[in-house]
Amino acid sequence: MAGDTIITVVGNLTADPELRYTPQGVAVANFTIASTPRTFDRQSNEWKDGEALFLRASVWRDYAEHVASSLTKGQRVIAQGRLKQRSYETREGEKRTTVELEIDEIGPSLRYATAQVQRTSGGQGGQGGNFGGGQQRSVQQNERPQAEQPWGNSAPRQQPQQDYSSSGSGGWATPGAGGGYDEEPPF
Repeated sequence: MAGDTIITVVGNLTADPELRYTPQGVAVANFTIASTPRTFDRQSNEWKDGEALFLRASVWRDYAEHVASSLTKGQRVIAQGRLKQRSYETREGEKRTTVELEIDEIGPSLRYATAQVQRTSGGQGGQGGNFGGGQQRSVQQNERPQAEQPWGNSAPRQQPQQDYSSSGSGGWATPGAGGGYDEEPPF
């Protein structure tokens, strides 16, 4: 990972992620993210779109299946990953080079939308976008009104009432396995 160029891109998917499988049965999802800068034009007193950046992206294994089942064309996403340069030769013999984003993390932008997170189990451990990670999260776009959202209820959550004042840990004491309290913060 040393020397990798890591970037974060915010943009819209130009098409549904394309899910394919290698001959060995490994899933890969490919898609393009269009990121368009917006600038304020003081002369016309309005916002204007700049030139869009179209960035090809890929994600592998269980993560690819999660992305393909969760994200669709037009959705605004936030993606982080490593830029990879790949050279190839066309059928006509021309040499070409392309830069692609190998996704480490991706999800919908919640600036103009809501989402419902559903946990899935599985994966082989590891990190870096190419491996499942124990418990993965699959995200689906959800356009229900705020009042119908499970997190949109204004009723306060019921918390157990405990006195942490004598623990000496500044309120971070949490119940431990032996009935006592650990000094670790809850996160």
